[in-house]
Amino acid sequence: MNSDNKIDIAEENYRNHDEECSTCGASYDEESPQRHRWKIAVIAVSTISLVLGLVCEFVLGNRLLGEALFLITAVVSGYSIAKNALRAAVRLSLDMNFLMIIAAIGAFVIGHGEEGAAVLFLFYIAEYLEGYSVERARKSVEALVKLAPETAKVKRNGVEVEVHVHEVEIGERMLIRPGDKIPLDGIVVDGTSSVNQATITGESVPITKEKGDQVFAGTINEEGFLEVEVTKKSTETILYKIVQLVEQAQRKKSKTEKFVDKFARYYTPAVVILAVLVAAVPSLLLGMNFSDWFYKALVLLVVACPCALAISTPVSIVSAITSAARNGVLIKGGEYAEEISKIKVFAFDKTGTLTEGKLQVSDLIGLNGYQPKFFLKVAASLESASEHPIAKAIVKRAKEEELNTQEIEDFKSITGKGIRGRVANGVYYVGSRKLFQESGITIPEEKLNVLEEEGKTVILVGTEKELIGIISLRDKIRDVALSSLAELKKRGIKSVLITGDNERTARAIAREVGIDEYYAGLLPEEKVKIVNELRRKYRSVAMVGDGVNDAPALAEATVGIAMGAIGSDVSLETADVALMNDDLTRLPYLVDLSKRTLEVIKENIIASITIKGGFGILAFPGIVTLWLAVAIGDMGLSLAVILNALRLSLIKPDRK
Repeated sequence: MNSDNKIDIAEENYRNHDEECSTCGASYDEESPQRHRWKIAVIAVSTISLVLGLVCEFVLGNRLLGEALFLITAVVSGYSIAKNALRAAVRLSLDMNFLMIIAAIGAFVIGHGEEGAAVLFLFYIAEYLEGYSVERARKSVEALVKLAPETAKVKRNGVEVEVHVHEVEIGERMLIRPGDKIPLDGIVVDGTSSVNQATITGESVPITKEKGDQVFAGTINEEGFLEVEVTKKSTETILYKIVQLVEQAQRKKSKTEKFVDKFARYYTPAVVILAVLVAAVPSLLLGMNFSDWFYKALVLLVVACPCALAISTPVSIVSAITSAARNGVLIKGGEYAEEISKIKVFAFDKTGTLTEGKLQVSDLIGLNGYQPKFFLKVAASLESASEHPIAKAIVKRAKEEELNTQEIEDFKSITGKGIRGRVANGVYYVGSRKLFQESGITIPEEKLNVLEEEGKTVILVGTEKELIGIISLRDKIRDVALSSLAELKKRGIKSVLITGDNERTARAIAREVGIDEYYAGLLPEEKVKIVNELRRKYRSVAMVGDGVNDAPALAEATVGIAMGAIGSDVSLETADVALMNDDLTRLPYLVDLSKRTLEVIKENIIASITIKGGFGILAFPGIVTLWLAVAIGDMGLSLAVILNALRLSLIKPDRK
């Protein structure tokens, strides 16, 4: 197949489109809609002609019409396969395409056109599906490069101008307003704001950025005005590095040649040559009856017809992938269905993977005699107009407690620190530790430290003179995380946490879900580095994540697994497997399914080679007839292989 060449061409076009751009839309060598519709039409026509042929020959008894319809199926679906087989023959490198053509011709010669047509039809579908997966892989890079804007507002000679990101030089100052995406990496030189940088670090809570803090291209400025000094050109940003990492990892993950393809290089020409020798040598050199030995050569060719061998792997893979899809797991290719059985380590992102990616209030601690419901109502009233994730969580908890928010007067946002306002004739503040420290209010450091050690975000509520309460929030751990990781451990698989969150949060989450090894505060390129270290140590590593920041690590891992429903488009496209319902219990099921799939594939290949080899030997003394060769050595064996593969659909996830 030519998927590797397709990827190489797409990447070359991407680079040639504009080598200096990390944010412009890429120019991909995408398959045209007309070409796609043509392939669908080929499949539709082949399906209809094959079904009608089976009805005519085996139901109505009209063999001539049936064979004609089978021939139409073979010509329509086998045209491109035949062209590839011819090229392979010219290069003297006989591949699976040549194998399929020989198998189909052999089937038609002995009067079994239905089998020859089916072989070419199924192989064409396999080619179509692989081409589709390559197209999807290219689009993952296209989605990445669209994350950052193409233009930036910069200050030049005291005047604000909007220019393309290519024209922005290191040292120039960008002006970032609330709601703007940041075009380039830089350092804040003026202003304070909260920046949502989930696309880069995966952190669930926006980060306060002040003078001297670093900001990244593709992240979102949520509330304040920022003036940022550019530190990296468009081809040097963290986002651009993510694009490069995904491209490089996808190139390294190009499919290796399968065992059957390699086997066919020697098997196919050997069988053809042997059949010719069996037909010619005894009659020409020994004077034996040509008709008898031609018949034996035909039997040998039929027995050696690689149909069962050729479908032994794909039919097992299709059965496994179909079964997985019915159970909430999308597997994007056959190699991943096999590779998962070899996984020694599962590396997990935190936010949106082990946790739900949604903040919730976990603790309400009253101070100086104030009751939780009182200061929760005050905080919810002040936060009711905000779209900040922390504000939403506080308001949601107040609603759960059936507390009605009150009208606010003299509201003021203190950028990067908190908010203030008058509630019921009193002035109250809600915000960070820093907000109250600047007012000289005593902070209960010990209590706050305990909460932060548990990986919680702490918000304080108070007046101008004292604190009245502590609200702590945390990202909720998925209900099934602990049990799923325990099941993986039973199967001898190690779990590792790699996250962009801080050390305290990572340690708390790891301790709660039973993970001994964790890595915190990681940027995307650092996650890739950790995945590579794990691969060097354990060889086969699966990465489970959901965010854009996880895309390079998902691509670099042996198998990348995305949380489907909440996963970003990029991680979903880059990953090899998607959990469609974000259900971590499907991971142990996936391991079990993969191991059983590999067993079935081995069983099918061994059975195919053993039975065909035995029949081939028995063909020389005339023990195996043409009828037996077709009924048992070819069609019967193919049916047995298919039925064995269908047993994979019986594997179900543990629904306890």
